[in-house]
Amino acid sequence: MNRLTTPYGSYELTRFPEDPRDRLRAWDAADEYLLRHLDSGTGERGPVDLAGAGQITVLGDRWGALTTALAAFHPTQITDSYLSRASTAANLDRAGIGTAKSTVRLLTTQDPPPERIDVLLVRVPKSLALLEDQLYRLAPHVHAGTVVVGTGMVKEIHTSTLNLFEKILGPTRTSLAEKKARLIFCTPGATAASGATPTSGATAARGDDPWPVTYKLDQEAGSGAGLTAVNHAGIFCADRLDVGTRFFLQSIPTNTNGARVVDLGCGNGIVGTAVAVADPRAEVVFTDESYQAVASAKATFRANVHRERERADFLVGDGVAMLDPGSVDLILCNPPFHSHQATTDATALRMFAQSRKALRPHGELWVVANRHMGYHTHLRRLFGNSEVVASEPKFVVLRAVKQDRPRSTRPM
Repeated sequence: MNRLTTPYGSYELTRFPEDPRDRLRAWDAADEYLLRHLDSGTGERGPVDLAGAGQITVLGDRWGALTTALAAFHPTQITDSYLSRASTAANLDRAGIGTAKSTVRLLTTQDPPPERIDVLLVRVPKSLALLEDQLYRLAPHVHAGTVVVGTGMVKEIHTSTLNLFEKILGPTRTSLAEKKARLIFCTPGATAASGATPTSGATAARGDDPWPVTYKLDQEAGSGAGLTAVNHAGIFCADRLDVGTRFFLQSIPTNTNGARVVDLGCGNGIVGTAVAVADPRAEVVFTDESYQAVASAKATFRANVHRERERADFLVGDGVAMLDPGSVDLILCNPPFHSHQATTDATALRMFAQSRKALRPHGELWVVANRHMGYHTHLRRLFGNSEVVASEPKFVVLRAVKQDRPRSTRPM
């Protein structure tokens, strides 16, 4: 746990789930830069009178640092991440603020946004597609007087980032860098080089939101061949099938004999959907910490599975932590190895530990991963076994089986 000191107070903040071994902070220089600017101004931009500003929306707050610091001004947070949302709630509670509707609203990227937005604060996401989609969704709710300020580390803000703000909302520029962070200033409703006309009311987005996108898998996609994928913005490799999943689909078991199967970290849900199509008796659970991902999985499933009884559940949460112990026969997982810009195996190891708990005796966890991650070592320690099912120079598919006898394991 670390303390963030801001012009609006000092707060103890953690990521979620809280882990004393986690050395990563719940904020960075970009969050600090934005909070300093709101209080005192940057360059020719003066401070923002948040007390009299009206409705404040915070988009993409990573771990709740911005929302917690600005809680006195009753902001609305919009996030795609269940973990970020849970982290925000925990940090607010720790600060004695809570998430009462009259104080702070926590929305997801799939929820309708506030009707009118007077201050829009944007933490630039890793996914340019997610930024594009959300700016399109929010554009009708901002107006010519809306204050729009974005923030991110220098390595996260590119010309393409600024072009999206300019294209969708209005003229955009950046601040000088401080501690390798920058701010983005955008003026919605103003006349830009494109010839847009200022408006006094809501600002219409310039162009149409291209998300979600739909495509069909080719015949080289293994058990996914011929299936239709529906991808909302923000999904890894959103406009095509990523090579890891393509390799995984060559190997996954699809004749499950009516098993309860989990597509863990489901993304667009094509892996779980391939199982459901191949074995109509299978009960498939799609789970991801991304609201965009679960919405994609639901759309992908419904685009391919046409039967009266849909044996499928779609859950947003922390891996399979919400499932009953010993309730699953098979878990299929393509784990992430990034948390925003940080490279880490913490999420994957937590998924593995949760999977062992959720599996029945003799239940199986199948994992596809970059070979260099060395997950076979972790699986052997956790399950007592690990088998290579398939391999190529870059990827490997691993299989671990839950044994009858419990193993002594330290928590992940």
